[in-house]
Amino acid sequence: MIHIHVYEKWWIAVTAIMLIVLSVLVGVAGFVNGFQVPQPFARIDPNTVKASGPYSEAELGLRELAPGKYEAHILAQASPWRYYPSEITVPVGATVTFYVTSADVQHGFKVQDTNINMMVLPGQVAKLTRTFDKAGEFPYVCTEYCGVGHQNMYGKIIVK
Repeated sequence: MIHIHVYEKWWIAVTAIMLIVLSVLVGVAGFVNGFQVPQPFARIDPNTVKASGPYSEAELGLRELAPGKYEAHILAQASPWRYYPSEITVPVGATVTFYVTSADVQHGFKVQDTNINMMVLPGQVAKLTRTFDKAGEFPYVCTEYCGVGHQNMYGKIIVK
């Protein structure tokens, strides 16, 4: 039989308790903040993404579907490193469904002070929905290093 020192038993117990507490806290925080798992909404050819359809220059941005219901088509692109559009304005109480894709490399899309955080992959459209209940500015940034101009990958949502 293996002999385990009493101090070692205590450290094992403390570590196990910390793991259990952390797991419970992460689970509770996720449900309180509303888990949203971004799922691939559609496939798209990254070579022709800007040629036509919802990610062409004429179609990018915000569209009102019904009173208080919007959809935003956003394109992440390196060289020049930026999001198209870089600014979106919606009224307080608006529910916005974000459809985000990349024209070239892997990017990230995180909207500050919300639970929107998704990986943006070329050839795939990611989708998440958020209701903006308070006025203010909500910056969005790229969370995946995408090249030398990564620091320029930002924009903002203005809720009036």
